[in-house]
Amino acid sequence: MDSKELTVVIVTFRSESKIFDCLRSISNLAEIIVVENSNNNDLKKKLESKFSNLKCILTGENLGYAAANNIGLKSVKTKYALVLNPDTILDENAIQRFLKSAERLKDFWLMGPSNDQMVELEFEEKDLIEVNNLKGFAIFLNLSKFNNEYFDENFFLYFEEIDLCQKVKKNNGKIYLDRLIKINHDGSQSVNNLNKFELEKNRNWHWMWSTFYYHKKYKGFFLALIIIFPKLLSAFAKTLIYSILFNKNKRDIYFCRLSGIVNSIIGNKSWYRPSID
Repeated sequence: MDSKELTVVIVTFRSESKIFDCLRSISNLAEIIVVENSNNNDLKKKLESKFSNLKCILTGENLGYAAANNIGLKSVKTKYALVLNPDTILDENAIQRFLKSAERLKDFWLMGPSNDQMVELEFEEKDLIEVNNLKGFAIFLNLSKFNNEYFDENFFLYFEEIDLCQKVKKNNGKIYLDRLIKINHDGSQSVNNLNKFELEKNRNWHWMWSTFYYHKKYKGFFLALIIIFPKLLSAFAKTLIYSILFNKNKRDIYFCRLSGIVNSIIGNKSWYRPSID
């Protein structure tokens, strides 16, 4: 199958230290759309001048992973799309393997590369394994299955790919993992030039917000509240304890966790953004 049937979509935010290595690992026959969550016109010019098969879309602000990916996916004109994190490196045959497996499967919705997720022992001899979830660093989409509706934009960070897989399974769609596709993922290395402590506060806030929102979406408000309640108590207690101990850093981390939970419970949007100054 021709690589021209595929568009690679990559969402970036201050990812200059990683994105170029990622792009060099992608076949120059595939179209690439980079969605940069800012108004960084210098990066756009640099990317488009260096890679002739690349289009860079500037969002103008940090919209988060889900919304920015939707912008990219809705701009795709090909049959398939591969959503990648900028801190990934593709093995030489990864794209061709995705396309060959897509041709074999025909009716699939999503496909992912080899990773550490657990599979049933009796399936270990198979190259293609049907699974319920994929990790979000690399997801291959059969776009005809989605009616131009992809990620839930209420998520800013975390749970987006779990939610997407849940939507596919609710529609009786097929999700596969191809054990022969290798994509290296650094993990949490896609943002550079951002204070690590600010990044940690951001992660804690959004992990808690997204945890409650996800469970509320599929299990209802009261069951989600039961699930999140121990984390709510823990975050409150530790915020108080570290305030008494004058440990500002730990206090701020647990306050972010507490704030994320409370904002999600009362129905506020996922508004927290890290300071980038």
